[in-house]
Amino acid sequence: MWGVLFILPGFLGFLFFVLIPVIMSLGISFTEWNFLKGWDAIRLNGIANYRKLFQDEWFFVSLKNNLLFTAVTIPSLLVLGLIIANIINRHCYGGNVIRVMIFIPYIASVVAVCTVWQVMLQPSYGPVNQFLMSIGIKNPPKWLVDGKWALWVVMLIYIWTQLGYYVAVFMSGLKNVPEDLYEAAQIDGAASVKQFWYITVPMVRPTTFFLAIMGIIGSFKVFDLISVLTQGGPGNATSVMAYYIYKTAFQDFKMGYACAQAWILFLIIFLVTLVQWKYQNKYTNE
Repeated sequence: MWGVLFILPGFLGFLFFVLIPVIMSLGISFTEWNFLKGWDAIRLNGIANYRKLFQDEWFFVSLKNNLLFTAVTIPSLLVLGLIIANIINRHCYGGNVIRVMIFIPYIASVVAVCTVWQVMLQPSYGPVNQFLMSIGIKNPPKWLVDGKWALWVVMLIYIWTQLGYYVAVFMSGLKNVPEDLYEAAQIDGAASVKQFWYITVPMVRPTTFFLAIMGIIGSFKVFDLISVLTQGGPGNATSVMAYYIYKTAFQDFKMGYACAQAWILFLIIFLVTLVQWKYQNKYTNE
């Protein structure tokens, strides 16, 4: 009884704020509903919302942008995080100080970070374009207001903000790599690059797998950077799944259609989870 009482507050919070809303969203996805008009405005429309998804150009652009976002940011974060963590762990004095400095963008306010980047990348008087013009580039990119560059800039900022977390987790994983392996490799004449490739990379494979899975899931839920930096623009150049769901629900007030999109996003993340379950024993056993 005492155990039940201790978990009851957390269970009630999960029940009322997670489980019940999720089940309700599934039902709402089969309706047409402007939630500003109240519950009486709900109208069943069957699978019309799901059929509409296959004709919605904005939805497919958001999905494509999200897939590109994931394909670029996650490998970049894994590679850069492991390389930087290895350099700090083996070749730097004061590694803890450097780790804290790299970790600061991850814990900083998203609004503050985005505001600083918006000022730096301002097309006319931003310091980045001012520098580019000073070295002879007459027409530098417009960055966040240019459809060709906006998504790439958002991905760069995302990598910059998340890198500290990846470095910290990789450094924790590197602490478990026996130093004897590196000493034996040095005696055998292995260079630093070979030590990294044949010792470090295999030994941190469980950490890499964990970060890859969580990173993929997180990349499909990215919202804050898009909302503050570009609001999905210019046009739909930086629209991603989470932001398009928000826009559909709380700007266009199409709650049923937004719930249908949310369930498609859920299915994508669920498939990633299934892949994790299937391959976790293979990639996490040292």
